[in-house]
Amino acid sequence: MYSKKVVFWSCFLAILLFGIAMTTLGSIAPDLKEKFGLDDIAAGTLFSILPLGILAGSLLFGPIADKYGFGILLGVSCILLAMGFEGIAFASSIGLLNVCIFLFGMAGGSINGATSALVSDISDTNKTANISLLGVFFGIGALGMPLVLGIMRERYRFEIIVAAVGVLSFLTGMLFMIIKLPPAKITQKIPAGKIMGFFRDKVLLLIAFFLFFQSAFEGLMNNWTTTYLTDHLSVPPDKALYGLSLFVAGMVVMRLLTGTILKRINVKWILIASFVFLLFGLVSIASGISVFVALIGFILVGGGLAGGFPVMLGLTGERYKDISGTAFSFVLTIALLGNMLINYGMGIISERFGIGHLMTVTLAEMVIMVILGYSIIKNANDVSKTVA
Repeated sequence: MYSKKVVFWSCFLAILLFGIAMTTLGSIAPDLKEKFGLDDIAAGTLFSILPLGILAGSLLFGPIADKYGFGILLGVSCILLAMGFEGIAFASSIGLLNVCIFLFGMAGGSINGATSALVSDISDTNKTANISLLGVFFGIGALGMPLVLGIMRERYRFEIIVAAVGVLSFLTGMLFMIIKLPPAKITQKIPAGKIMGFFRDKVLLLIAFFLFFQSAFEGLMNNWTTTYLTDHLSVPPDKALYGLSLFVAGMVVMRLLTGTILKRINVKWILIASFVFLLFGLVSIASGISVFVALIGFILVGGGLAGGFPVMLGLTGERYKDISGTAFSFVLTIALLGNMLINYGMGIISERFGIGHLMTVTLAEMVIMVILGYSIIKNANDVSKTVA
């Protein structure tokens, strides 16, 4: 037997660390450039290694979790994350730094998917609501690391702060090795037919491609918000960071509401509300009325994107309870490919036609997501259930 409360809080701690990991590299990029004498191209290479690692972790975690259980997987992943933190803090060569960043990303991708699948598995009810709460802790970590670095930078070098988070990651890995978790679902080899069945499941494919565009949308907002504000709306760089912070804050607050007081609402209405928030948010940003209106728009867009992953992962967990880890790997891998491809495309569009077309791309994405969301609601019996 295992304690659901202990497992929940262990997952919350792990996803908090993943949130920290996702903003650490960007937060210390100027320090790394100075330490290793990197130009912008070399620094950009570091950022390209991270999503490759996340993609590898997302692809591998599911089959491993289903066959061997979540304990070893999450324990090893947190220890690898710790190695990544320590390596980023103390690496003496750029080659070693690249390896540590890849480990960092692979461990983070594994933690992200495995905690979602594990929370889904142990939630007899409230799957979407509990996955939403995971998103809250991710957001706290993502917002907290830049804040901690800013506050403590005067007293401690960045290496000390990053290394301290590495120690916490190691201890979290030990925690997963000690606590009792649900046993592995499959004692034999995972049947290839079940995996191939993913490609024949219309609803799962719709969910996967909804997340393809959802992940890309989140990536566009994370990566291009400050550039849009500075280059298109002439906002000073220090003030432009508020737009990104408000976007993340809007997402965190909405996921907190979805995981608590709104958890009895039908997931169909969660999706509809999400699209309404997205529409009003994008119109507010694109209107150019004022910076204040644009910032309100970023909050609305964050709130509108909050429900996508929890709802779709909750539906995936309901459809594939016996191999939830592998099913989560499938949809998350497709989601990450969307993030990488569309963000690369946005770079080309921005270079050739201007950053103002960020709103064109995101509006097009929203239309596609509405179509996919309608198809999912129409075809999935699970959508008749509430968030709980």
